[in-house]
Amino acid sequence: MFGGFIKLIDWYIIRKYLGTFLFTIVIFSVIIIIFDVSEKLDDFLKHNAPLSKIVFQYYAGFLPFYLNFLSPLINFIAVIFFTAKMADQTEIVPILSGGVSFTRFLRPYFVASFIIFLITLIFNLFIIPETNELKINFENTYINPKADNTKMYTHMQLDKGSYVYVENFDNNQKVGYKFSLEKFNGDELVEKTMAERLAWDSVKRKWNIENYSVRRVNGLKESMDYGTKKVLPLDLKPSDFEIYDNNQEAMNMRELNTRIEKEKIRGTGELERLLLEKYKRYVYPLSAFVLTLMGVSLSSRKVRGGIGLPLGIGIFLSFAYILLIQFSNMFSLKGGLPPLVAVFIPNIIFGALGVYLVVKAPK
Repeated sequence: MFGGFIKLIDWYIIRKYLGTFLFTIVIFSVIIIIFDVSEKLDDFLKHNAPLSKIVFQYYAGFLPFYLNFLSPLINFIAVIFFTAKMADQTEIVPILSGGVSFTRFLRPYFVASFIIFLITLIFNLFIIPETNELKINFENTYINPKADNTKMYTHMQLDKGSYVYVENFDNNQKVGYKFSLEKFNGDELVEKTMAERLAWDSVKRKWNIENYSVRRVNGLKESMDYGTKKVLPLDLKPSDFEIYDNNQEAMNMRELNTRIEKEKIRGTGELERLLLEKYKRYVYPLSAFVLTLMGVSLSSRKVRGGIGLPLGIGIFLSFAYILLIQFSNMFSLKGGLPPLVAVFIPNIIFGALGVYLVVKAPK
C-alpha cells in the first residue's frame, strides 16, 4: 500500500522515531511518579487517602495528564536523541549524499509525527478529560480540599430574559441562600421570585425553594404569591456554582461546548477559560510537527562531542516552548489576549524558527 511512498529507509527512521518516543515516555513516567510521590506523600497521609484510590484514581488520571502536558518535551528529546545518534554514526551523510534531498529526508519524520499527532488528538478529545476527572476528584478530596466551599454573590443570566442571583451557595451541601429569579419581557419585569433557601434534590435532580414569594407584574396590575416550599424548574446545576478552577479540564467535548454556550449567556467570567481549554485540545497536538521540524534540523549534522550538544539545545528549546505555552495562557486569562490567538502563538513562533533551521540545515 505504501510501497511507492515509504521506502525501506523510511521504515527504518519511523521505527527509530516511534521506538525512541515510547522509550522516552516510559523513562518520563517513572521520573514523574517518583517526584510526585515524594512531593505528595504528606498530603496522602494527612488526608488518609486509600492506597487503592492513590493508584487507580489519582495516578490513573495524573500520569496521562502530565505525559500529555510534557509530550512536546518528550517528542523533541526523542527526535533529537535518535537523529543525533544517526548523525554521530554517519548514517545521515550517505542518505543525503545519495541524492536524497533534505525535504525528502523529512518525509518519514512527518509520517511518524502524524501518528503521534493523531494519537495525541484522540487522547485530548476523548481520553484525557475522563482521566482528568479521576485526578481532579481525588485532588479536590485528598490534596486540596476546600473547607469553605461556598461561592458568594453569584449573578447569572439563564436565558434571554431570565436572571438569577444567589447571595451564597454551599457546594458541599448543595444549598443556596437569599435566592432571586427575575424574568423580563424586553426591558419590563414580568415576574420576580425570591426565596430564603434554594436546595438541590439529588434524587429528583430538581431545585426546591423554601419560604418564597412570587411577584407577578402585568402592566399596572400586580399579584403576590407566598409559600413554604415548591419545585422550581431551572436550567442550572450545582456544578455551575463550583469554585474549583480546574473543572473544565474534566469536561468532555459535549459538556465543554454546552458549558461554553451557556456561559455566553450567563456571563459569570469563565468564558475565556472554557474557550482556552477547548482550543488547546485541538491545537496543541500540532506541536508534534513543529518540534519534529526543529529537532531534525538541529541534530542532523555530525558535531564534535557526540549527541550531548544537540540534546542540550533540544531540552532548552522544548522547555522554552512549554514556558511560552504557559505565558500565552496567562495572557489570555489575565491580559485579554483572545484564546484562539493564545493557543496558536507557540506553534507559530516555533514553527517559524523550525522553517529557519531547515533552511540553514546542512544539505
